Amino acid sequence: MTAERTPISVHLEDPALAGQPGSGVHDGHLDKAVPGRSDLECSVGVMAYNEEANIAQVLRSILRQKLTAKRIVEIIVVASGCEDRTASIVAEIASQEPCVRLIVQPRREGKASAINLFINAAKCPVLVLVSADVIAENDAFDALLRHFDDPAVGMTGGHATPVNGNATFLGHAVCLQWHLHDQIARKAPKLGEIVAFRNVIPSIPPDTTVDELFIQALVSQLGYRVVYEPQAVVYNFGPATMHDFLSQRRRIHAGHLRVRAEQAYSASTLSAWRAGRALLASNASFRSLRTTWWSIGTVVLEATARALGRYDIIRGHRPPGVWEIADSTKRNVAEAINNGAHDDSRDDLGFAGAERKVAQTPH
Repeated sequence: MTAERTPISVHLEDPALAGQPGSGVHDGHLDKAVPGRSDLECSVGVMAYNEEANIAQVLRSILRQKLTAKRIVEIIVVASGCEDRTASIVAEIASQEPCVRLIVQPRREGKASAINLFINAAKCPVLVLVSADVIAENDAFDALLRHFDDPAVGMTGGHATPVNGNATFLGHAVCLQWHLHDQIARKAPKLGEIVAFRNVIPSIPPDTTVDELFIQALVSQLGYRVVYEPQAVVYNFGPATMHDFLSQRRRIHAGHLRVRAEQAYSASTLSAWRAGRALLASNASFRSLRTTWWSIGTVVLEATARALGRYDIIRGHRPPGVWEIADSTKRNVAEAINNGAHDDSRDDLGFAGAERKVAQTPH
């Protein structure tokens, strides 16, 4: 059964949450950690390009985090060459939330370049990177940050859950892709969409197309342990067109191959053996004739994208740090959550009954 859905409020003022025990905000400010436990401080970075559909909800989902022993000191949004209302929306929120800071990059120079600006501006010992088109569950940050009580841990990453729904072939493909990513990462961490890491990386190459993996490689090379935290759930939109799916997966695979060649570090999801084993273990992917054919089609699509990505590497083509945006991934995530699309996605691959803990307010 699906839990009753309450629409997510995107109002800039939310007095109902202020001052509640365990809430991330108190009188408009982020709560300090519960006394008596390690008080770890972190800086949060959100890299945004034309994200007016989601940026307000993204920031509110961060501001409403239920923190225990940790504290968010600052939320830095880097708006890179935005041509929509992204910067003005962030500026309005920043006028009411002192911890929110806006950095405007006049020209779009790529996500990695924006991350370097964030790293340079951040002042806390732990940094959190959140994609500008994901909504975090209330306790996602707490689940990520608790691992840093262990000094051997250098980086953690969360569990991305798509809200595409499963009524179409591409919706099934996106849900299956992230399901397999989750299953593989539980055994061999591969982090993305939301990551936290110790502030020990001065910068990353501005032309990398797989920023989280590059950071993961650098942190690992420093001798730190990397942890995947499946309880740190964030919701996103995957590609909804064939062009966007192939273009995105091609770029990512080429980026993975480049990191392997230049950093001697392989993403666990590069392994066809791991992916195949996870697929065969996912019985729900083959529970009907339709899902069987769609799952086979997904494998063909992914193989095609990987072949194209490998072709780019063989030809010596270095993908630019500024890439073509997959427009179909930039829809309103909060609206899809309220419509229950993510519940359909979970049901399709055996996740029925999962509790929703996204920040919500009643009408």
